[in-house]
Amino acid sequence: MDADFESRAEAELQRLMARLDDKLGETVDVEFQNGILTLDLEDGGQYVINRHGPNKEIWLSSPRSGAWHFKYDASGNAWRSTRGAGELAALLNSELAAVTGIDPQL
Repeated sequence: MDADFESRAEAELQRLMARLDDKLGETVDVEFQNGILTLDLEDGGQYVINRHGPNKEIWLSSPRSGAWHFKYDASGNAWRSTRGAGELAALLNSELAAVTGIDPQL
C-alpha cells in the first residue's frame, strides 16, 4: 500500500464530499462511506467515486460519461484522466452543473 497515494486520494474524496454536500446537498444525495463517495441524483442517476490502490488511481463511474480513471499529477496538483482528457474536478463540475443547474465550483 502506498501511504502517499492513500492520503492524497482520501483528502481529495473528503474535499469533494464536503464541497458537493455544501453546494448540491439540497438536490443531490451525497454520501461518503468506506472510502466510496456516492452521489445520487434526483433522476435516478448515480456517480460513484473511489480510490483504487493497486493502480494508484481515483475511479469515477458517471451516469453521463461512463467510467474514468484519474492519476495524481504532482506538477499540476490535480487528478488527471488516464485518457488525457482533463481533470477529475473539472469533469465532475461540468457534468453536475449541467444536471443540477448549480455550479458546485470544484
